[in-house]
Amino acid sequence: MPTEIPLESIYALVNGYHGKPGDILGPHEDDAGKTIIRTMRPNAASLSLVKTESGEKFGMTRTREEGLFEVTVKGKWPAGSYHFEATTFNGHEETFGDPYSFPSQLTEYDVYLLREGKHLYSYEKFGAHIMTIEGVSGVNFTVWAPNALRVSVTGDFNYWDARIHPMQPVNDSGIWELFIPGIGEGAIYRYHIKSRFNNFQIEKSDPYAFYSEVRPLNASVVAEINGYDWQDADWLERRAKRDPLNSPMSIYEVHPGSWRRKDKNRFMTYREMADELVAYVKDMGFTHVELMAIAEHPLDASWGYGVTGYYAPTSRFGTPKDFMYFVDTCHQNDIGVILDWVPAHFPKDGHGLNYFDGTHLYEHEHPVQREHPDWGTLIFNYGRNEVRNFLLSSALFWLKQYHCDGLRVDAVTSMVRLDFSREHLEWIPNKYGGPENLEAVEFIREFNTIIPVECPGAVTIAEESTSWANVSRPVYVGGLGFTFKWDMGWMHDTLDYIKLDPIYRRYNHTKITFSMFYAFNENFVLALSHDEVVHLKGSLMTKASGDWWKKFATLRLLFGYQYTHSGKKLNFMGQEWGQWREWDEKRGLDWELLELPTHQGMLKWMRDLNHFYKDQPALYERDLDWSGFQWIQANDADNSSFSYMRFAKDKTDFLVVVMNFTPVPRQNYRIGVPEAGFYKELLNSDSSVYGGANMGNDGGVQSKPEPWGEWKHSLDVTIPPLGIVILKVELPTKQTSTT
Repeated sequence: MPTEIPLESIYALVNGYHGKPGDILGPHEDDAGKTIIRTMRPNAASLSLVKTESGEKFGMTRTREEGLFEVTVKGKWPAGSYHFEATTFNGHEETFGDPYSFPSQLTEYDVYLLREGKHLYSYEKFGAHIMTIEGVSGVNFTVWAPNALRVSVTGDFNYWDARIHPMQPVNDSGIWELFIPGIGEGAIYRYHIKSRFNNFQIEKSDPYAFYSEVRPLNASVVAEINGYDWQDADWLERRAKRDPLNSPMSIYEVHPGSWRRKDKNRFMTYREMADELVAYVKDMGFTHVELMAIAEHPLDASWGYGVTGYYAPTSRFGTPKDFMYFVDTCHQNDIGVILDWVPAHFPKDGHGLNYFDGTHLYEHEHPVQREHPDWGTLIFNYGRNEVRNFLLSSALFWLKQYHCDGLRVDAVTSMVRLDFSREHLEWIPNKYGGPENLEAVEFIREFNTIIPVECPGAVTIAEESTSWANVSRPVYVGGLGFTFKWDMGWMHDTLDYIKLDPIYRRYNHTKITFSMFYAFNENFVLALSHDEVVHLKGSLMTKASGDWWKKFATLRLLFGYQYTHSGKKLNFMGQEWGQWREWDEKRGLDWELLELPTHQGMLKWMRDLNHFYKDQPALYERDLDWSGFQWIQANDADNSSFSYMRFAKDKTDFLVVVMNFTPVPRQNYRIGVPEAGFYKELLNSDSSVYGGANMGNDGGVQSKPEPWGEWKHSLDVTIPPLGIVILKVELPTKQTSTT
């Protein structure tokens, strides 16, 4: 006979609002040495309990028309010792295990760490993990939803029926957990959440999902992310010993969906990128590739910055292990991988983090603090420990699980400023009355303190567009702790300058020289990014003033200036060969332009610049302080010309850089130099191999013993129109005695 259960508990279970389903379902031992086993299977016409080892069957009684079955058997029936066999109403046979017989995989310490915001590897516990418990294989699901009345796992394995697999609460932690035996990789699932408030119900994708359906579908997919055979141990060992501040860094920024397209305009896969993109980046001499936000996102037009899957590489291009293969291939070719990471905001899509458990769980509750006015996205509540934990663990996940080498943090200004893009009285001051988001600052500092310890050699880069002090200075001296910061001032001033007709550049000379007043306040990256070639801004080529040849010459000069200026380098895809069309994420770049000699010349110039940059310690060893840079002539506004030197750690190893931002040749242009000797011309942007007219210095210039400025020696050089020349003195080789 069915055992007695309080009627209200039965109603709660079958109607989907019982908060502790394990109190009814699963095995329950009584005082008489028997075990009562119950399961919920609404679609079953009949159901049997089967002893796995012997195959002995016990018929179960349907105690409720909603599908609650029960049987009483002798002795103890531990987890894994039995399963169920059912016949459905349409005649199908089904076999499944009992989720409510298995122990929790969370410890009290796990719960404590999450509550404190210190569970750095929470992705090892949360989400969907394929595992074997008590000899039974299945998937363990764990989700944080503290304001839920009930959470169920729904999927293609249970007809998306929220009554079949309600999850177990883990004490009073707000965490829900369930091990479902018999399912594995590829299973599609969601969490069906019934809130404590206002009878709110919704199906959500897993915040910790490792994989997702391909958009426009958005359910989570069980994926095995362990077991990939990495071949990059040597790279990781070298990275851990390298100081990024005095190492070359030339970054190729890529939107994976539009670098190239295949037949019928389809996306490239991660594995195709591993073959084609990696080979291209290596040939071009870039040290790193930076992928615009690769985490799962529903909208192509968001470019990946409207993230719904903070632990899932987007399925547009392949599987998690396909992405591992891409990173591994990069490392085997000595190319670092930087990911854009977006902890500033998230979209309102219903399947995502928004209003997750019927409350504003991940975002701020106050409407003024909740939403970004520019983007219509939601702002993370950095004051909540579990939210900070979610983001910190996400950062470590990409660096540890996928071996990535750095994170470029998007929209840092919007994180640290409460008044970001808001008018007066549209923001709530902090407790001291100021506009600083103190919780976000604390989060960023914690993030930048943890990363170097947990991931030696990995870098963090801030996109921060204001004069916030010490963004790339250590936390222990009051900084935010980033390794680098994008130099937005240099970018804006330089692009404004090249847009000008050369005749007006003399009146805007300080747009070039001003950057050196603050060049060493931060560890800068000189970024000519995707943001500068979209939204009707035009390509770099169309920004340059003048006709066809002037545009190409100006672009070569721009890149020469960028690579010889203090700071690391970043260029967006297509700029390296002079893309004319403004970037559009819906199609690939115009690679057919490389059939033209002018674009071939531009590509060769960028290839040579990259390799030259890596070969010359003077361009990176003292990159981030004044000892690596010295003006020769900064104030020749009448000629719109500039000259300076770059120094390696060995001060006798230096380069002389001379630039001419007018279309008029400068012949016998005198500059001072510190050493006597022959100054070999190493690079000249006007060389015919780059598409220029071959105006230069016939291989180099001999110094004269005639003082100029503070130097005892001087050179009379030829600077081509809209050109840059880089020279290096050939010092006498020191002779060693053989006696």
